[in-house]
Amino acid sequence: MDETVVKSLYTPNCPQDAINLLSKLAVNLPGMIFQVLQQQDGSVLVLYVSSGCEYLYELEPETIQKDFRVLYKLIHPQDIKTFTESIAYCTTNITPWDWEGRIITPSGKLKWIQATSQPELQESGDLLWNGLVMEITDRKQAQEKLLESEARYQAILDAIPDLMFRISRDSEYLDLKSEGANVTLSREEIVGKHVQELLPSDVAAISLEAIAKTLDSGTLQTCEYQLPTPLGLKDYEARLVVSGQDEVVAIVRDITERKQAEVALQNLAQKFAKAFSCSPDSITISTQQEGRFIEVNDSFVKLLGYERDEAIGKTSFELNLWVHDRDRQNLLQELQATGVVRNLETEFRQKSGKIITTLLSAEIIDLDGLPSILAVHHDITERKQVEAQLRLSAERDRLLAKTLVRIRSSLNLEEILQTTVTEVRQFLQTDRVFIGLNNTQLGARTLAESVDPNYPSVTGWSTKDEAYLQELRNLLKDNVVGVIEDVTQVALSPKVKAHFQKFQTKATLTVPIMLNNELFGALIANQCSGPRHWQPIEIDLLQQMSEQVAIAIHQSQIYQKLAELNTNLEHQVEERTAQLQQKMQEVEELHRVKDVVLHTVAHDLRTSVMGNLMVLKNLLNQGVGSKEAGEQGAGSKGEKKLPLSPLPPAPCPSASSQSQIPVSRSIIERMIQGNDRQLTMINSLLEINSCEKQGIDIKPEPVDFNTLLGATFTQLQPILRQNQATLKNLVPADLPLVMADATRLEKVLAHLVTHSLQNNPPGLNFILSASVEGKMIRTQIQDDGVVMSKLECDRLFDLHVRDPQDCCSTSIGLKTYLCRKVIKAHGGEIGVISNRKRGLTFWFTLPLATSPRNRP
Repeated sequence: MDETVVKSLYTPNCPQDAINLLSKLAVNLPGMIFQVLQQQDGSVLVLYVSSGCEYLYELEPETIQKDFRVLYKLIHPQDIKTFTESIAYCTTNITPWDWEGRIITPSGKLKWIQATSQPELQESGDLLWNGLVMEITDRKQAQEKLLESEARYQAILDAIPDLMFRISRDSEYLDLKSEGANVTLSREEIVGKHVQELLPSDVAAISLEAIAKTLDSGTLQTCEYQLPTPLGLKDYEARLVVSGQDEVVAIVRDITERKQAEVALQNLAQKFAKAFSCSPDSITISTQQEGRFIEVNDSFVKLLGYERDEAIGKTSFELNLWVHDRDRQNLLQELQATGVVRNLETEFRQKSGKIITTLLSAEIIDLDGLPSILAVHHDITERKQVEAQLRLSAERDRLLAKTLVRIRSSLNLEEILQTTVTEVRQFLQTDRVFIGLNNTQLGARTLAESVDPNYPSVTGWSTKDEAYLQELRNLLKDNVVGVIEDVTQVALSPKVKAHFQKFQTKATLTVPIMLNNELFGALIANQCSGPRHWQPIEIDLLQQMSEQVAIAIHQSQIYQKLAELNTNLEHQVEERTAQLQQKMQEVEELHRVKDVVLHTVAHDLRTSVMGNLMVLKNLLNQGVGSKEAGEQGAGSKGEKKLPLSPLPPAPCPSASSQSQIPVSRSIIERMIQGNDRQLTMINSLLEINSCEKQGIDIKPEPVDFNTLLGATFTQLQPILRQNQATLKNLVPADLPLVMADATRLEKVLAHLVTHSLQNNPPGLNFILSASVEGKMIRTQIQDDGVVMSKLECDRLFDLHVRDPQDCCSTSIGLKTYLCRKVIKAHGGEIGVISNRKRGLTFWFTLPLATSPRNRP
């Protein structure tokens, strides 16, 4: 249709500028622009049809203008109903028209088209339809191919035959079903064997873990693994369910083709992610010099967020649309040079501040003598994002595959962890990535780290603050990923805030590392330069990496346990030998105790019997012997004699047979002392026997040690005066309380002093001192008497057979042994130090009453 015809059909409201605009649009848009007037009487006038109809419908504009119903004949029979219904609805309600459907061109081609229009009610009551028809065949075909591809791959997966195994808890194959499956082993080679015998160690470990989880939880478990086959490396999926008491059914499927299909489908989906959107492209008209908008369409409003009234009359700079100002300069230079620009990739800023990327096509037009720019913007933001996601996805898959290979081929856990944090930081392009350990005994500390040199390192950091550790555990409870994009915008405790400030952390992404369903630690990424939005693919990467790290740690622990088991096997013979030697030593100890008891009883009883015999013989000789014998029996000069019988003599016919026998007091006293010593020895033996069987029964309580020492040595004053001994008390008055059984401790002090008095001549001098050492009080009793050899010092408090010629009595030896038992029962130590110049120094320690483990 020529320009004269268009002018004749336009109303006065359609100036020449509109005709020029339609002509330019027809050139720049890959579709057909139309203007149709629907009159009240039902007649329709086609005012304008662009030349795009020749490509779209294979019809000349004049043909359509002559009879617009020719287009109805081209609509696919199945779509004619929706077409007429949409036209009727828009005509009745005066709403925008948007329709998609199929047409069959005169040459027989099937095409998908999209038609849009905005009907305008005229003053005369007519409807003016201004619209655009575009071909969307490629997009529809892409969608159909994608659906067909998915169906095809699903059919392939459904056709794959499955293997079925019955497996016991201890990993024994009980039965299998292999009909139609490609199995290289016979039934006899599988049934009765264990998983570890037929599968590689890593696959066996995965299978054993899945079997245990299935039986323990009673729920379906799924695991995937790879196995080498004669046809190459194959992927398998095992689905395990409980089938009986301590047995599971494992359905194993070859998913190699499915894995390959998933990769293909993903690539196909990424390809069609760049398909055209349903909305038409944004179109603007602006002045060439200033870039002031003269007109914009509805797609501009949808794309950039500015209403039509907000944009018209404003420049692109006033709306702050250009992300890079130089892009407009480049556009103007290209337009001035060639007059047209096609598919110039440019970034624009939406009203919300979001950055989008478009392909800009533009041409200079003359609008009432004003040089203007007609621009079409095709939004490719989503495509650019998909491309970025694809690059990240490929890099993520490479990193995961590399990590998995490294875990399978290396047992060096430290190397695996360090390489992991280094590559994760490179992938995320973040400032710090580290792996932290959470341990109830060791606290929290850093295992591996990769950090930008411009920021502080967390290597070497650790804490045992239980409250802080519990707070960190709460942040990762239930295996939840911790995402903080700006630490200033979230509620944190003072301790966590201080930690972030110390290490300049502005944003953080924390993924827990779970080992045997327990929190082992975390894989953490930090952004120190400023806040950061963590992408879903980045979060997914850290989650998968944490799983691989957990596998590496578990694998390392398994190998460590195997090494320990091997070491234990090598030492079992030595341990058994040591146990036998210990038993022999216990038997020898029993024999030694028996010898001590026999020697002690025999020695003291022999001494007592011999003394009694000597006294009785002496008395007998005095009574029936000569005067000389009587004088010999009288003892030393001045010794008072006592009658043998305490009763007065009765008359007797025979004076010689009934005469009284005089006995010296010193003899009787020695006999009493000997019997007392024998009784004391017997009591000591009984006490030793009781403590060896039942232990020392003490009742410790807080005691003022200074008061206890004073009371004890007050009771010892008579024996000190009898032995002409002196005691110098240097014990401080401000000693803290001790935990002690006062009664037993008094006996220990008395035994130590008595030991020194009985082994030294009269005139012994004692010095008593005490001091606080750590959580114990150390007490010393020093005398200036005879010294002992080192062997005697070492054995003084032991239960051993003494030399019969030893000047120390057996009863004293038993009491020193009991002294050590009492002090040990208090939680202290006892000993003796011999010095040629200072004599003997007995010492012992007792716990303070402030010691937590000794509080009553």
